[in-house]
Amino acid sequence: MASTDKSNGYANSSILETMARFEPVLMDRIRRMVEIESPSDDKAAVDRCVAAVEEMAGGVGGRARRHRQREFGDVLELRFGPRRGSPLLLLGHLDTVWPMGTLKTMPFRVAERRVWGPGVLDMKAGVAMALTAVESLGDLRRPVILLLVSDEEVGSAASRAITEKLARQSATVFVLEPAQGLKGAYKTARKGVGNYTVHVTGVARHAGVDFESGHSAIHELAWQLEQVRGFTELERGLTVNAGVIRGGTRGNVVAAEAEAEIDVRIARMKDAARIERKFRRLRVRDRGCVLRVTGGMNRPPMERSAGTVALYRRAATLARDMGFEVAEAATGGGSDGNFTAALGVPTLDGMGGVGEGAHASNESVLLKDLAPRTALLAEMIRSV
Repeated sequence: MASTDKSNGYANSSILETMARFEPVLMDRIRRMVEIESPSDDKAAVDRCVAAVEEMAGGVGGRARRHRQREFGDVLELRFGPRRGSPLLLLGHLDTVWPMGTLKTMPFRVAERRVWGPGVLDMKAGVAMALTAVESLGDLRRPVILLLVSDEEVGSAASRAITEKLARQSATVFVLEPAQGLKGAYKTARKGVGNYTVHVTGVARHAGVDFESGHSAIHELAWQLEQVRGFTELERGLTVNAGVIRGGTRGNVVAAEAEAEIDVRIARMKDAARIERKFRRLRVRDRGCVLRVTGGMNRPPMERSAGTVALYRRAATLARDMGFEVAEAATGGGSDGNFTAALGVPTLDGMGGVGEGAHASNESVLLKDLAPRTALLAEMIRSV
């Protein structure tokens, strides 16, 4: 699929051949970002990565605006192309799950036909791909916004309003999260995510001397968790998981406090109210205890919509023209694309790197897919 239109950056060469020329620049951008550690809970560290990306974007004509944050790193909004028209929103994040110092044991490296390092897959490769795709296109026909948030890995509480505001102004959203699996499927559906805490206050007593007048928060919590376990409905794609339990002080003390952190995943938005009602209807079995439930749904589900399917089919066609295949997939994990899809804006996710090991010590990106997927991203930007 070659083009002779010099305005799109692919004159007299195939798309893949053109992108191959940008591969050294792409690799350098990935390296620079990975080597700037940026854990979500370290504002100064994330801001250093923000500054580096802002500098990179300036080199390709990006107009930067920083949305200053107090607790988390600043949110970086980069605009490319014309100033008027309905924009395309490219959505990503610069924060990672990796603490400062991880580079000592997980350094950036290129080996075994992969690129390795903390945050390389989730999702600094995707950010580098976006910058490189925009650069390769030259003149853009419509405005392109690259929004990079700083708190995605911890729920996006600070950045969500910014994301939603820009999404409402946009015709389409491409999410630069990693593709699904080593085959690199694009994501057309994601589950919604909720976080609840079930907390029980009991009455502490000596377990040997005064057992009968005590009211165990741990025993009450155990009973509550059996009720919560029954909330799971696999046939609806609704899962409830108690992931963390805390409680008690010593083995010979009737526990006065206990709590559990519970993860909820839903495939359909209408189940958000359903699961909320179930948690709020929990009642104590031991009337000597007090039950408190906090939290709620954090991200709405990204349901497979007609607009998203149309974007996927366009990507699949473009990929075939370039000589490779792109499948679609659904995933139980959430992203900021959940927010934009819930607003009704056509959203295609998983347009970043192909690899494995996100949040794990084997985090890596496949080298062979970097240039083709960046070329595909560029063609999608050009064609919408």
